[in-house]
Amino acid sequence: MIRVLIADDQPLVRRGLALILGPDPEFEVVGEAEDGARAVALAHELRPDVVVMDIRMPVMDGVKATEELARTLPETRVLALSTFDMDEYVVAALRAGAYGFLPKDISPEELIAAVRIVHTGEAAVAPRLLSRLLSAYVRTPAQPRPWTSGTPLELTPRELEIWRLMATGLGNAEIAAELDISVSTVKNHITGVFGKLGVRDRAQAVIAAYESGLVAAGSGSG
Repeated sequence: MIRVLIADDQPLVRRGLALILGPDPEFEVVGEAEDGARAVALAHELRPDVVVMDIRMPVMDGVKATEELARTLPETRVLALSTFDMDEYVVAALRAGAYGFLPKDISPEELIAAVRIVHTGEAAVAPRLLSRLLSAYVRTPAQPRPWTSGTPLELTPRELEIWRLMATGLGNAEIAAELDISVSTVKNHITGVFGKLGVRDRAQAVIAAYESGLVAAGSGSG
């Protein structure tokens, strides 16, 4: 059973999310929080597997709450929610450690699928939507940020190309077709990219591509 904590400042939204997830025997809604600070406190108390986190909340917003949970409860994974699918706060949440995000107008089936994906440790972000977001809101700084570990120079030419294709919004199957290699080979290379860049998932790898200057704003597809 996947234990879920719901954090949103609107009671109606919290209740709606709980009514979607609660009846499914795969999920247990263990608590609800009206702001980010309460979400962090309840997460420490209840130890949920997934927190469905609204980004814009009072007291402590969802970005700060996500950053705090990523630091103190890394085993609890955050799925961010936004009223708009193009929102700079979404990028901030992904950078802070969210495993994915959904706009609030998604279907119940999409919510259930995303919670399952996040629970497995995968990133629940559509590749093309991620690319559009980052193209709009991430800018290459004058001095590229230091890497947690490794540098782009340590990537093999193939890894560098796959990293670039990820950043332009291609999924694994599309990358495999572009390079005429198998999807399993693409996945192996992506694992190598993550390790060398010191990033946790696809979202953070794509953010790193923009911040390093590998791709520039406006270069993403879709």
